[in-house]
Amino acid sequence: MIAEVQKQLQDHRALFKLIELEMSAQIAATAQLLTETFRSGGKLLVMGNGGSAADAQHFAAEIVGRFKLERAALPAVALSTDTSILTAIGNDYGFDLVFKRQVEALAAAGDAVVGISTSGNSPNVLAALALARERGCRTVGLLGKDGGSIKSACDLALIVPSTDTPRIQEGHITIIHIVCDLVERTLFG
Repeated sequence: MIAEVQKQLQDHRALFKLIELEMSAQIAATAQLLTETFRSGGKLLVMGNGGSAADAQHFAAEIVGRFKLERAALPAVALSTDTSILTAIGNDYGFDLVFKRQVEALAAAGDAVVGISTSGNSPNVLAALALARERGCRTVGLLGKDGGSIKSACDLALIVPSTDTPRIQEGHITIIHIVCDLVERTLFG
């Protein structure tokens, strides 16, 4: 077991070195995009399924509450949190539209909409990002594998260079933390 623990930690370190080398500029650009969104009065809408839904909720919580600094709240909504909305839309329109209908209701030009998908192929995330783009929102994907079909719907596609879902999720939450820190320090530091 110890050998497996060590192997997984080595895999984690190797991936994070790749993220550092290949994705630093994109992470900084994402923080800049969100900083501009908040400065201009826009909000963040963020979504994902399963573990990515948990990451979306975590992201929104850090933005609305705080990351490290005592500061004013910033507007962010995780579209995976309202079970009544999710089940009503899923029942009446189908699961592929659970995020798109919320973007239709909540997104305005100038908002930022972030989709999180380890495969890059979640149909409900893709549909929501496509509509967000049509509405004049800035779109960001936190993706894995090859970015899948979602990468083409994003102004910024941050593709964690891995095919291993747990490693991709580790990359996503670390990117979220870095972005939250940069946004907070830029706006309030």
